[in-house]
Order: sequence, then C-alpha cells, then structure tokens
Amino acid sequence: QVQLVESGGGSVQAGGSLTLSCAASGFSYVRATMGWFRQTPGKEREGVASFYPGGGVSAYAASVKGRFTISEDNTKNTLFLQMNSLKPEDTAMYYCAASPGRVPLSFSSSDYTYWGQGTQVTVSS
Repeated sequence: QVQLVESGGGSVQAGGSLTLSCAASGFSYVRATMGWFRQTPGKEREGVASFYPGGGVSAYAASVKGRFTISEDNTKNTLFLQMNSLKPEDTAMYYCAASPGRVPLSFSSSDYTYWGQGTQVTVSS
C-alpha cells in the first residue's frame, strides 16, 4: 500500500523556518520522482519543488528558490523540505507527491500519482 506521510507543519512568524518531512512507502522510492506542492483555499495546487531521490537533482519554483531546499534520508525513504525566510504568502497546506517512475522534474500536479494528506503551514506577519 502506497503511503506518503507528511509532518512538520505549524505556525511561525515571518522570517522564521520550518522543516517538513515526507515518509514514503509502498513503492520504489529511489526510482521515483518526488515533489512538494502547496494549496490555499480557492486556488490551484502549486508545485514548489521537484526532486530525483538518490541523485540530488532538484528544481524549485521561482517563488521559493533560494529559500526552500529539498533533502533526503534515503535510508529511511524520507524527503524533507527546509523552508527558510518564510513569508505570509507561504501560508498553505503543503503536500508531498510522487510519480512512481522518473519523469522530467515537474511542478504540474498531473505528473504525480501518489499524494500525502498534507500538513498545514501558517506564517504570520
């Protein structure tokens, strides 16, 4: 059974940091393409980062580049999203996503098959 379990969300003041985690199971993590997305009510899901496990290759949306960083513990099939210099506009539900195979790094939700339940990030000014 495929599972993506996010954790690490919370409330923080602008300028602060949070680290989200995504524990993956039920598929071949090292062969997958992983992504982080976020969504606020009434808006479409926005891709913020895309990553090839094991290879360190990543891509970031312009809105987060230089502030967010993906890392992993591939011994535990766990993905992290380090978020620094957080802004109120980063407030959203954050989702971990996976494509079971290697696809071009993508910020499009249609390229991902598996989704976690989400973790809320709230940044206050």
